Amino acid sequence: MTASQAAPTYDVFAIKYATNPNRTRGHNFIKDADPLAPLTMDFFSWVIIGDGKTIVVDTGMSPEKAARHGHQFIASPVETLKKLGVDPASVDTVIMTHLHYDHTGHTEDFPNAKFLLQAEEMAHVTGPYMENPFFRHAYEADELQKFLGYLHGGRLKLHGRDYTVADGISVHWVGGHTAGQEVVRVRTKRGWVVLASDALHYEEELTRGVPFAIVFSIADMIKSHERIRELADSDDHVIAAHDPKVLELYPAASVELTGLAVKVDEAPGRRL
Repeated sequence: MTASQAAPTYDVFAIKYATNPNRTRGHNFIKDADPLAPLTMDFFSWVIIGDGKTIVVDTGMSPEKAARHGHQFIASPVETLKKLGVDPASVDTVIMTHLHYDHTGHTEDFPNAKFLLQAEEMAHVTGPYMENPFFRHAYEADELQKFLGYLHGGRLKLHGRDYTVADGISVHWVGGHTAGQEVVRVRTKRGWVVLASDALHYEEELTRGVPFAIVFSIADMIKSHERIRELADSDDHVIAAHDPKVLELYPAASVELTGLAVKVDEAPGRRL
């Protein structure tokens, strides 16, 4: 393969848009040994840039939803995207890893995008499990209604468990946290990185083999750890979705975006 034919690699940014410093380990982990100990939860979305493509992964949450659920909204992920040089109107692909409210905000800011989603997730959020408050409490009906509109408007593709988005970018069902939870595999200059989304809220779920407290299937959640490790080049290539360590481990996208966006296609400063 010549240099001009080399497989494309991508830059990958994690964008912090909210935080909740009032969470405890008991809020986050089932049967934790120290349930009252504090454990801050940060909130991220992601963007993949390279080979002439810009692909957004999840779209954050609205300030109103953040306030209602007790989170501190920090900065619009859409505005941070603009500071990264991304025009939201130019984005033609948005990957939705699942449809919890903290991943589905701001979709109207991507007017020309097609959304990609696991068919199992759409079936889940429109099916009989939503009759039970335990299963629906992290979903918001108005957000789900938007996706029904995108489906009928030809802007939502419901795909199978493993789907290739582009050369070097693919999505893979793992379940667990939700019925249709997926992860995103990206080829970067340091190897295959996996954006675990909410398959892993914190890195210690992977290293300790423990489940997160908000869960559809504990069995699938724990089994997903094996699949994530199959897809990533190492544990250092796995990016958890809500872990404050992400900002500590990876370099800032720019001085201006310190504390808001980091480059996760770079090697972490130390092992997770």
